[in-house]
Amino acid sequence: MFLELEPVFNNEGAQIPFDYSLGWAADEIGAGLSLDNPARVTGKVYNAAGVVRLSAKAEAVVLALCDRCAADVRLPMSVPVNHVLVTSLNDEDNDELILLESMRFDLDAMVREDFILALPSKILCRNDCRGLCGVCGANLNETQCGCAAPADPRLEALKQFLKQ
Repeated sequence: MFLELEPVFNNEGAQIPFDYSLGWAADEIGAGLSLDNPARVTGKVYNAAGVVRLSAKAEAVVLALCDRCAADVRLPMSVPVNHVLVTSLNDEDNDELILLESMRFDLDAMVREDFILALPSKILCRNDCRGLCGVCGANLNETQCGCAAPADPRLEALKQFLKQ
């Protein structure tokens, strides 16, 4: 969604509300991740005391596989999107302000970036997920396997020494 921000920058107290659905291609979110439905984005861009702010929320359900046991996971997410927008910077190294090239602003790109940054580094089906057996591949959340951990071949000589 493109927003024309010139009226907001030029008029203190002006605002542009928005409420729309944002769909992503599978490769835009991350490998192995998809959305149940398009993300719902609600919020506004407003000028308060000469400072233009973007305040929004993106909500979606992420479909993924558990990183430990490969079970299907539905991860509801509500991501805040809050930024200060400026048309020029005095300090070029300021990461807190979003510099706009023109008064036409692509909201989708910013929402997508904030949503991806809010994804957890590990997606788990539950906090105490035990994962898969390294020998037989059984899901340890559902069953106990009788597999013995493989012996480290580097320690075989020590094992023989202890038997004597």
